[in-house]
Amino acid sequence: MVTQGAECPKKASAKEIAWFTIRTLSRTIPGAMRAIMFLSGGQSEEEATINLNEMNKITAIARPWALSFSYGRALQSSTLKAWAGKAENIPNAMEALHARIVANSQATKGTYAGGAAGDTESTYVANYSY
Repeated sequence: MVTQGAECPKKASAKEIAWFTIRTLSRTIPGAMRAIMFLSGGQSEEEATINLNEMNKITAIARPWALSFSYGRALQSSTLKAWAGKAENIPNAMEALHARIVANSQATKGTYAGGAAGDTESTYVANYSY
């Protein structure tokens, strides 16, 4: 996704991120590509879902590819926090995961209204290395 830099003082709106991302993809990705899967790129679960939703709402630019997530760490954050490695937390973790699945499914269709339970904290870590 085309987002502002981590240290940028002005936060781009989801509509701006969506527009610049789709415009960039339309100029660089062949139409024969079937799908584009995003990682969260340090965004919170909710922020990444809203941005994907806005991308899938754009109709002014042809989008011959499906847009979705590859389910990176930010899209699993609330599930992992709910679970906390404890068997007794599995039902809560399953509920958190289900909420993210529904939200992201809706976002792939551009129908997400926002507000699903989930993490709103960025997963960005400066100088993170795998």
